[in-house]
Amino acid sequence: MSTIEQIVRNESIKDIVSAFGIGMAYPSLDRMVGRYRFEVVANGELLRTYARLFEEGVLANGEGPVAIKGPNWQEPEFIKEKRYL
Repeated sequence: MSTIEQIVRNESIKDIVSAFGIGMAYPSLDRMVGRYRFEVVANGELLRTYARLFEEGVLANGEGPVAIKGPNWQEPEFIKEKRYL
């Protein structure tokens, strides 16, 4: 199992979007998550979470379609703990 697959299968959608939504356009994020947890894409949870993180200031608009860290961004726990290294 790849590291990305482990993260997508085991972590919350909020943490996944907080970590990978930076520097990645939404369509790429959608494909990455959909590959391992299609139900999250199909039921709209991924898009709702992505939009909510913009509203909360976790993500912000960057150049073009790529998000950047917002003023309220915090490193997800799985990154702090280096859980997948």
